[in-house]
Amino acid sequence: MEFQAGRGEWFCALEWARLLGHRGRQEQALEVLAPYVATQWWPADRARAELLEGWGRVEEAIALSRPYAEAGDRLALVYFARLLARHGRSGEAFTLLRAGIQDWLLAECLVDVAEAAGMDEEAAALLEARVEAAVPACDDPDCNNFRMEPSNAVGLLARVRERQGRIEEAIALLHTREITSVNGRDQLADLLARHDRIAELRAYAASEHHGHAVQSLAEFLEERGDVEGAILAYRTFGAEPDRMWHVAGPLSELLVRHGRGDEAIEVMRALAERPGGAEDWVVHALCTLYADHGRPRDGLAHLDALRARRRGREDWDFFQMRLPLMADCGLLDEAIEQARAHSEGDTWYAAWALSDVLAGAGRIEEAAEVLEHHPTFNSSPRAERLIDLGRIEDAVRVLQQPMPKPPTPAWDGAYSTEPPF
Repeated sequence: MEFQAGRGEWFCALEWARLLGHRGRQEQALEVLAPYVATQWWPADRARAELLEGWGRVEEAIALSRPYAEAGDRLALVYFARLLARHGRSGEAFTLLRAGIQDWLLAECLVDVAEAAGMDEEAAALLEARVEAAVPACDDPDCNNFRMEPSNAVGLLARVRERQGRIEEAIALLHTREITSVNGRDQLADLLARHDRIAELRAYAASEHHGHAVQSLAEFLEERGDVEGAILAYRTFGAEPDRMWHVAGPLSELLVRHGRGDEAIEVMRALAERPGGAEDWVVHALCTLYADHGRPRDGLAHLDALRARRRGREDWDFFQMRLPLMADCGLLDEAIEQARAHSEGDTWYAAWALSDVLAGAGRIEEAAEVLEHHPTFNSSPRAERLIDLGRIEDAVRVLQQPMPKPPTPAWDGAYSTEPPF
């Protein structure tokens, strides 16, 4: 690692500096990062500041980070504000952030530091002003959508009101949102669950079509030991047309957690056999369940039936699901033979899938050899296989090979109306 760090490998330098710091060799650690810091590259300065903070040299970390924050780098500003807040200077952090309240990332950070600074009401006032300043998203007089800066102003204001104990206001605010879910979570549903307002959560879950509210309800019930109630919540939601798509995954995971694997399989199988239900993610989840519960032959039978319904056609996305199932049935060599005979069997992604199956069976040499046929596209898995074989230097060389860029055709000035555009 020390050697690679000296050759300009950033991630090796970062880990080497961390290791030196753990060994009490702080000044040597800083020297390792010095060439990178000298380029005025923020990630390097941030790494150095994190080391300094970890060693208790907080003022040095603050001094190092401040110029980047004051120069307007939003990521640096967020880091700097949180650094100040962690060390009793939340008020200063709040003051730095308030001018950027229109930026969703800075606004989120401001709400976080406001709590420690005792400035929730000031944060709420800033956010209320942004909500009131929202303008129609277009010139259509019938348009009901509004453009708000920051886009998360309503959710952030609700967070502040909840912190202040003003739950009714928070709930009322969240009912005004246009976008109800972010990253698979529904803020209103989670708030209702936190405050044991289960009747309201049930009503909301019945009307919220993404399935995120019913997931919050099911999680609440499961945590309190009402597993049957959680299962019923999912099944009731999924009984409505086209809704099981949204909850089949979490429902099957819930069933597996409680030792009801066969029921989980049935949930995914029923979904896969609906008209249009044999999406790749559904079939993959079903085959994984079959494999995990000692029923690989049932998984193969399902894939056989699906292939028959498609008149013998089986794209690689579905064929590759056969490989681990066949391996579990003791048919690995036959699986490899069929894979190589597949119309997509000589592609780089087929090589990756084959390598994974061979490696899982302990045939590491063969797993590495398969990837050699497509070295350009499989550098990471090739390196993993070489590491498994103890060939560390070879793995490093593979990872250091430059990735060729695909050629960009010259533009002749003509626009096309046919894909690819």
